[in-house]
Amino acid sequence: MAETKAGFVALIGEPNAGKSTLLNRMVGAKVSIVTHKVQTTRARIRGVAIEGDAQIVFVDTPGLFRPRRRLDRAMVAAAWGGASDAEIVVLLIEAHRGLTDGVEAILEALRDRISEGQTVALAINKIDRVKAEVLLALSEKMNAAYPFAQTFMISAEKGHGVDHLRQWLADELPEGPWLYPEDQIADLPMRMIAAEMTREKLTLRLHQELPYQMTVETENWEERKDGSVRIDQVIYVVRDGHKGIVLGNKGETIKGVSQAARAELKEFLGREVHLFLQVKVRPNWLEESERYSEMGLDFKDGNT
Repeated sequence: MAETKAGFVALIGEPNAGKSTLLNRMVGAKVSIVTHKVQTTRARIRGVAIEGDAQIVFVDTPGLFRPRRRLDRAMVAAAWGGASDAEIVVLLIEAHRGLTDGVEAILEALRDRISEGQTVALAINKIDRVKAEVLLALSEKMNAAYPFAQTFMISAEKGHGVDHLRQWLADELPEGPWLYPEDQIADLPMRMIAAEMTREKLTLRLHQELPYQMTVETENWEERKDGSVRIDQVIYVVRDGHKGIVLGNKGETIKGVSQAARAELKEFLGREVHLFLQVKVRPNWLEESERYSEMGLDFKDGNT
């Protein structure tokens, strides 16, 4: 019988590089929320993919950027924490943006933070946006800057090159027993996945600045006798004015968000969902340690 393999793979990169899209495609299910807004992935969401005899556990890290606030600092600490715990690190960059200042900073940090024995691969994403010669030049430039074990050209959105990357990752992992049951695709508690889905819908509908000053928590999860589930969630905002924005005119916005989140939860769970949303003002939620624990982040990591 073939030996099983298992291990952790950390996806790192700048915000919006396509890490969540790649994770969802690798796993074949939506476990990481994807929006066009930066800094969407707050916690280290893990997705589990099976490739032959290998179980690949993905750590989807928050995008690496220069942190300004406590929440930013905690997110960056979580990203590097995810990378240092993994057997393989995949740096994802965007083909059309190339070697940006942000990527330079990540390469510098990689030299300091990656331990011996850790494999680092490069994945150039969104390859459909540039010509072949631009890609080759970028690949050469990146490999001159850092000794990557392998370079992959992919389109996470369209799926190009993703199977090849997944196969390579599976081959590189160490032998060992699987870390999760075969049917498990994410190790986030369902309550947190549900909160993330609602937060995604809010992020998509709302004004640019609001989403980072807002968080969603699942307060209650009740399994019903008829097989359905009742989920009560609270949306915390920083100011009264934000509450009005989230509710919308005659409650239209919150109603639309609730319907969209409920539909996605129903599909994800494969059963009927009763979703109830409340909006509460908490001026200091960005400084409350419980809010960070709820998002899977360490409050202490936000200290300067």
